[in-house]
Amino acid sequence: MPNQIWLSQLQKQRAIAVIRAPQMELGKQMALAVASGGMQLIEITWNSDRAGELISQLRSELPACIIGTGTLFNVQQLQDAIASGAQFLFTPHVDPAMIQAAQEKNVPIIPGALTPTEIVTAWSQGASCVKVFPVQAVGGADYIKSLQGPLGQIPLIPTGGVTLENAKEFLQAGAIAVGLSGELFPKKLVTEGNWEAIASGARKLIQQLS
Repeated sequence: MPNQIWLSQLQKQRAIAVIRAPQMELGKQMALAVASGGMQLIEITWNSDRAGELISQLRSELPACIIGTGTLFNVQQLQDAIASGAQFLFTPHVDPAMIQAAQEKNVPIIPGALTPTEIVTAWSQGASCVKVFPVQAVGGADYIKSLQGPLGQIPLIPTGGVTLENAKEFLQAGAIAVGLSGELFPKKLVTEGNWEAIASGARKLIQQLS
């Protein structure tokens, strides 16, 4: 997926559902739930159960969604993820070799960074956007706002502490989109298999962000 298309999808959707699933079947239910709530950007972390298999299943079952992966640590994992159909790639860190490998395959890569130096490094090496993680630990939306002055041209996706309540503040502070994991999938609801409640949370989030 070319970068421009990825950025315009982010601007349209504004939120990514991040799924870390201990069982593949559970991961699938979680994805179907947020998709039925209207979310179209879904990340299956690479450390989920049978992540590659789950990604290719979701690609065929949710054709309207863009299915990507995250928590990629090296080039081998990145190549395996692309082979399984991942349409975007998140990493927890900045790795020039991984950025280059993703660019060669024309798959958007969003490395994780925290300080201005890391963010600029990732961007200058060819990152599609930069994930700011863990954002809540360093001041949340205020931190994103502070970065806008010098780094306003770099699209930032904060994760780690983004909630249904504060997601909009991050967008108002200048983020292009936000990533939510546990907040969209409260343990109790997942354990009970209450997918309707999870879908409704996703729906609520989208309404707030639009």
